[in-house]
Amino acid sequence: MRINKILVALATLTAGTFALADHHEKMAKPSFSVSQSTMITAMVQAINHETREVTLGMDEGATVTFTASPEARNLDQVEVGDIVHAEYVESFSVQVMANDGLEAAAGEISAMARTDEGEMPGAMAADVQIVTATVEEINIEANTFKLKGPDGMVKEYVARDPENLKRAAVGDLVVMTFTEGFAITVEKGDRDQ
Repeated sequence: MRINKILVALATLTAGTFALADHHEKMAKPSFSVSQSTMITAMVQAINHETREVTLGMDEGATVTFTASPEARNLDQVEVGDIVHAEYVESFSVQVMANDGLEAAAGEISAMARTDEGEMPGAMAADVQIVTATVEEINIEANTFKLKGPDGMVKEYVARDPENLKRAAVGDLVVMTFTEGFAITVEKGDRDQ
């Protein structure tokens, strides 16, 4: 589980979390979110169906060769000239909210799907991890706050904007959500190349 990754991200992004939350109304609880997406389009330059070795060419002239795993169903539908579209999305959000007595916790959910047999290859997968922590202390003078994570450990953080500390309260719940997802599709291209 990536709980440690989320807590490290919180430690490095917390200052930005509270500094970038100013787009909300003055008394709203602080919140923050960031995301990035990478999209790649490539053309199948070579494919060996027996060994499952595939060579893809990018627009910039770069090529990549790999062996498709057995999970890559429908590889026999792919031919030289077909177009591969792949997208990777990653997001991280932090939301502070009033707590109705909930304890810090962590959870994860994953999903995956792929095209039916006989169709052009395609797949998607998503993983969402949620970690909550409770605000244990806010020190306006020192510009710090302490969070108690699901492991029971209390860690101190420094906020960039002390005004946002005034918008939070001891006992509030901090909800951190980390999402990763990818999708890949193959479409018939100019197979005469």
